[in-house]
Amino acid sequence: MTDLFDQNYQANLKAGAPLADRIRPTTLDDFVGQEEIIGPGTLLRKAIEADEVPSIIFWGPPGSGKTTLAKIIANLTKSEFIEISAITAGVKDLREIIEKAKETRKLHNRRTILFVDEIHRWNKAQQDGLLPFVERGVITLIGATTENPSFEVISPLLSRTRVYVLKPLSPVNLKVVIKNALNNQEKGLGKFGAQIEKTAEDFLIKTGNGDARIILNALEVAVKHTDKTRIITKKLIEEALQHKALMYDKGGDEHYNVISAFIKSMRGSDADAGLYWLARMIEAGEDPKFIARRMIILASEDISNADPNALVVANAVFSAVEKIGLPECQINLAQGVVYLAKAPKSNASYMGLMRAKEDVKNTLNLPVPLHLRNASTDLMKDLGYGKDYKYSHNYSKEDGKQDYLPEELVGKKYYEE
Repeated sequence: MTDLFDQNYQANLKAGAPLADRIRPTTLDDFVGQEEIIGPGTLLRKAIEADEVPSIIFWGPPGSGKTTLAKIIANLTKSEFIEISAITAGVKDLREIIEKAKETRKLHNRRTILFVDEIHRWNKAQQDGLLPFVERGVITLIGATTENPSFEVISPLLSRTRVYVLKPLSPVNLKVVIKNALNNQEKGLGKFGAQIEKTAEDFLIKTGNGDARIILNALEVAVKHTDKTRIITKKLIEEALQHKALMYDKGGDEHYNVISAFIKSMRGSDADAGLYWLARMIEAGEDPKFIARRMIILASEDISNADPNALVVANAVFSAVEKIGLPECQINLAQGVVYLAKAPKSNASYMGLMRAKEDVKNTLNLPVPLHLRNASTDLMKDLGYGKDYKYSHNYSKEDGKQDYLPEELVGKKYYEE
């Protein structure tokens, strides 16, 4: 099929540029999606068009347009624009960039915009090294991250930037991306004259998970393997996608989002949702022991004495997971999820503990009442330790009544049935 490519397309292929990079939008008008932050009349768009971009961080999932927006800013700005990846650039590179930025400012009265892709990969020392120069305006920072900047970017740097949250591209957005790729004659797939079946397009969009890069990469592979009809079928798309990894970084933000949804589904007695999130974690390669540990916590936190067997079941599931391992232990996990979801709920024990802890913090080291102290020596007996203590087994419930809390807290209720 190489005869279908023009010279520019061949040059791009030789350079190794994938479709997603070749057809990357270069203007705001061509950019697809994120209308809430970059649409006409928005503050960010006005700032970009006026070449007055402040320090910002783009936070969003892969393929949502973070790098593309940075490159559009690079095309439109009169400032010096430097692009680095936090994966490969270190402190030495940063020092060189800072010195160059100072020189540019002094000699040409121009500011420098530094785009740091995957800024969450930089450690605290590296981010600290950038902070004073962002603060003084030597550098205008544009960071891109797939991880929650609240956890991955140091607070002083975060306070000097504005965070824009990018969403996964919608199906409508992705239809536009696919159409543009298939019609683009110069840099896209237009020279093939290929068309995509609706079922294939729907499947591609559904499995693409809002990631334009995944969709474009699969589309390019599928187009190259079309027959003379130039029809892209669902089968071709399935082969092009192979096994699409779920967006689930076990050390990242999505990890915590999914486990949170899992726990809240069981707490809300939705067994179906609990099984769905369990399947998501298993398919993404989550450690089954991590899942089982969280189920043990839920059994006491959210079910407790409303069904004491819940803790027994959760512990049995954890034991089974340890003994059996994957793939079979997923059956044990599923059984546990359904039991915990269907069990009656009570957080009375947990809330009682939280109320007691609050009093502990506020009152600190209140003395243990003398009658509750253990008189293990004669001196302790002489000091009144254990005096007037009523051994509960020797009294009726009524006659054996006594105070067990410190004097200042007598009468406090922590456990509410």
